[in-house]
Amino acid sequence: MPMAIPTKTAIIQDSPDLVPAAGDYVGVAGGFGDPNGSGNTVIDGLLSARGAPVPPPLPVSRPPAQPAPPTRIRMGGSVLQAKRISGPQPVYPPLARQARIEGTVRLQAVISREGTILNLRAVSGHPLLIPAALAAVEQWVFRPTYLNGDPVEVATEIDVNFTLQK
Repeated sequence: MPMAIPTKTAIIQDSPDLVPAAGDYVGVAGGFGDPNGSGNTVIDGLLSARGAPVPPPLPVSRPPAQPAPPTRIRMGGSVLQAKRISGPQPVYPPLARQARIEGTVRLQAVISREGTILNLRAVSGHPLLIPAALAAVEQWVFRPTYLNGDPVEVATEIDVNFTLQK
Protein backbone atom coordinates (compact mmCIF):
# COMPACT_ATOMS: atom_id res chain seq x y z
CA MET A 1 0.00 0.00 0.00
CA PRO A 2 1.33 3.46 -0.79
CA MET A 3 2.30 5.65 2.15
CA ALA A 4 0.76 8.78 0.59
CA ILE A 5 -1.43 9.74 -2.35
CA PRO A 6 0.52 11.62 -5.05
CA THR A 7 -0.57 15.20 -5.64
CA LYS A 8 0.14 15.06 -9.39
CA THR A 9 -0.64 12.25 -11.80
CA ALA A 10 1.69 11.45 -14.64
CA ILE A 11 0.27 11.51 -18.16
CA ILE A 12 1.95 9.12 -20.55
CA GLN A 13 1.57 9.67 -24.29
CA ASP A 14 2.56 7.25 -27.04
CA SER A 15 5.13 8.44 -29.51
CA PRO A 16 3.51 9.34 -32.84
CA ASP A 17 5.35 6.61 -34.81
CA LEU A 18 3.81 3.85 -32.65
CA VAL A 19 0.18 5.02 -32.81
CA PRO A 20 -1.75 3.30 -35.66
CA ALA A 21 -3.06 5.56 -38.39
CA ALA A 22 -6.80 6.16 -38.66
CA GLY A 23 -7.23 3.65 -41.51
CA ASP A 24 -5.22 0.86 -39.88
CA TYR A 25 -6.89 -2.28 -38.66
CA VAL A 26 -6.62 -3.43 -35.09
CA GLY A 27 -7.05 -7.14 -34.51
CA VAL A 28 -6.17 -10.29 -32.64
CA ALA A 29 -4.62 -13.53 -33.83
CA GLY A 30 -7.17 -15.85 -35.34
CA GLY A 31 -9.87 -13.18 -35.21
CA PHE A 32 -10.13 -9.67 -36.57
CA GLY A 33 -7.24 -8.05 -38.32
CA ASP A 34 -5.36 -7.61 -41.54
CA PRO A 35 -5.58 -10.87 -43.54
CA ASN A 36 -2.14 -10.17 -45.04
CA GLY A 37 -0.39 -9.98 -41.67
CA SER A 38 -0.05 -12.21 -38.64
CA GLY A 39 -3.63 -11.55 -37.58
CA ASN A 40 -2.64 -8.80 -35.16
CA THR A 41 -2.22 -5.46 -36.91
CA VAL A 42 -0.81 -3.76 -33.83
CA ILE A 43 2.16 -6.13 -33.86
CA ASP A 44 2.34 -5.97 -37.66
CA GLY A 45 2.42 -2.17 -37.47
CA LEU A 46 5.22 -2.18 -34.90
CA LEU A 47 7.26 -4.63 -36.98
CA SER A 48 6.80 -2.72 -40.24
CA ALA A 49 7.63 0.64 -38.56
CA ARG A 50 11.00 -0.79 -37.56
CA GLY A 51 11.60 -2.33 -40.99
CA ALA A 52 11.17 -5.92 -39.79
CA PRO A 53 9.41 -8.36 -42.10
CA VAL A 54 5.79 -9.15 -41.26
CA PRO A 55 5.33 -12.88 -40.58
CA PRO A 56 2.96 -14.81 -42.84
CA PRO A 57 -0.58 -15.35 -41.59
CA LEU A 58 -1.14 -18.26 -39.25
CA PRO A 59 -2.77 -21.32 -40.82
CA VAL A 60 -6.37 -21.87 -39.91
CA SER A 61 -6.85 -25.16 -38.11
CA ARG A 62 -9.89 -27.15 -39.14
CA PRO A 63 -11.76 -29.55 -36.85
CA PRO A 64 -11.68 -33.19 -37.88
CA ALA A 65 -14.33 -34.05 -40.45
CA GLN A 66 -15.88 -36.76 -38.31
CA PRO A 67 -15.16 -37.56 -34.66
CA ALA A 68 -13.69 -40.97 -33.94
CA PRO A 69 -16.26 -43.44 -32.64
CA PRO A 70 -16.07 -44.05 -28.90
CA THR A 71 -14.40 -47.26 -27.80
CA ARG A 72 -16.75 -47.62 -24.84
CA ILE A 73 -20.22 -46.29 -24.16
CA ARG A 74 -22.18 -46.19 -20.93
CA MET A 75 -25.67 -47.66 -20.65
CA GLY A 76 -28.02 -48.56 -17.84
CA GLY A 77 -28.33 -52.09 -16.48
CA SER A 78 -32.00 -52.55 -17.45
CA VAL A 79 -31.23 -51.89 -21.11
CA LEU A 80 -28.50 -54.52 -21.21
CA GLN A 81 -30.35 -57.21 -19.23
CA ALA A 82 -32.61 -57.74 -22.23
CA LYS A 83 -29.53 -58.41 -24.40
CA ARG A 84 -28.16 -61.27 -22.31
CA ILE A 85 -28.08 -64.37 -24.48
CA SER A 86 -26.63 -66.99 -22.12
CA GLY A 87 -25.29 -67.61 -18.66
CA PRO A 88 -26.24 -69.38 -15.45
CA GLN A 89 -28.58 -68.04 -12.80
CA PRO A 90 -26.83 -67.26 -9.49
CA VAL A 91 -26.87 -70.05 -6.92
CA TYR A 92 -28.37 -68.92 -3.62
CA PRO A 93 -25.62 -69.34 -0.99
CA PRO A 94 -26.74 -71.93 1.64
CA LEU A 95 -25.63 -69.78 4.58
CA ALA A 96 -27.57 -66.75 3.23
CA ARG A 97 -30.62 -68.99 2.71
CA GLN A 98 -30.43 -70.28 6.31
CA ALA A 99 -30.05 -66.73 7.63
CA ARG A 100 -33.03 -65.66 5.44
CA ILE A 101 -30.94 -62.93 3.77
CA GLU A 102 -32.46 -61.31 0.68
CA GLY A 103 -31.37 -58.35 -1.36
CA THR A 104 -29.89 -56.95 -4.54
CA VAL A 105 -26.24 -57.10 -5.47
CA ARG A 106 -25.20 -54.25 -7.77
CA LEU A 107 -22.23 -54.97 -10.03
CA GLN A 108 -20.28 -52.76 -12.40
CA ALA A 109 -19.01 -54.41 -15.56
CA VAL A 110 -17.66 -53.75 -19.00
CA ILE A 111 -19.18 -55.82 -21.76
CA SER A 112 -16.64 -56.43 -24.50
CA ARG A 113 -17.21 -56.02 -28.22
CA GLU A 114 -17.69 -59.79 -28.39
CA GLY A 115 -20.30 -59.75 -25.59
CA THR A 116 -18.20 -61.24 -22.77
CA ILE A 117 -17.82 -59.72 -19.31
CA LEU A 118 -14.71 -57.66 -18.49
CA ASN A 119 -13.73 -55.75 -15.33
CA LEU A 120 -16.50 -57.08 -13.09
CA ARG A 121 -16.69 -55.66 -9.57
CA ALA A 122 -19.28 -55.40 -6.80
CA VAL A 123 -20.63 -51.96 -5.93
CA SER A 124 -23.13 -52.88 -3.22
CA GLY A 125 -24.94 -55.81 -1.70
CA HIS A 126 -24.87 -58.19 1.23
CA PRO A 127 -21.41 -59.76 1.70
CA LEU A 128 -22.89 -63.29 1.74
CA LEU A 129 -24.59 -62.70 -1.65
CA ILE A 130 -21.78 -60.94 -3.55
CA PRO A 131 -19.59 -64.02 -4.33
CA ALA A 132 -22.54 -65.91 -5.84
CA ALA A 133 -23.52 -62.93 -7.98
CA LEU A 134 -19.94 -62.45 -9.23
CA ALA A 135 -19.53 -66.15 -10.04
CA ALA A 136 -22.71 -66.22 -12.14
CA VAL A 137 -22.30 -62.90 -13.98
CA GLU A 138 -18.68 -63.70 -14.95
CA GLN A 139 -20.10 -66.43 -17.19
CA TRP A 140 -22.85 -64.36 -18.82
CA VAL A 141 -22.65 -63.61 -22.55
CA PHE A 142 -24.43 -60.63 -24.10
CA ARG A 143 -25.39 -59.76 -27.64
CA PRO A 144 -22.76 -57.18 -28.76
CA THR A 145 -23.82 -53.56 -28.77
CA TYR A 146 -23.35 -51.67 -32.03
CA LEU A 147 -22.86 -47.96 -32.58
CA ASN A 148 -22.99 -46.78 -36.20
CA GLY A 149 -22.57 -50.39 -37.32
CA ASP A 150 -19.41 -51.03 -35.25
CA PRO A 151 -19.33 -53.13 -32.06
CA VAL A 152 -18.40 -51.13 -28.94
CA GLU A 153 -17.60 -51.90 -25.33
CA VAL A 154 -20.34 -50.99 -22.89
CA ALA A 155 -19.83 -49.91 -19.28
CA THR A 156 -22.91 -50.82 -17.28
CA GLU A 157 -24.36 -51.74 -13.92
CA ILE A 158 -25.99 -55.13 -13.45
CA ASP A 159 -28.43 -55.84 -10.63
CA VAL A 160 -28.70 -59.43 -9.36
CA ASN A 161 -31.75 -59.99 -7.13
CA PHE A 162 -31.80 -62.67 -4.44
CA THR A 163 -35.26 -63.43 -3.07
CA LEU A 164 -36.45 -66.33 -0.95
CA GLN A 165 -39.74 -68.06 -1.71
CA LYS A 166 -42.37 -67.26 0.90
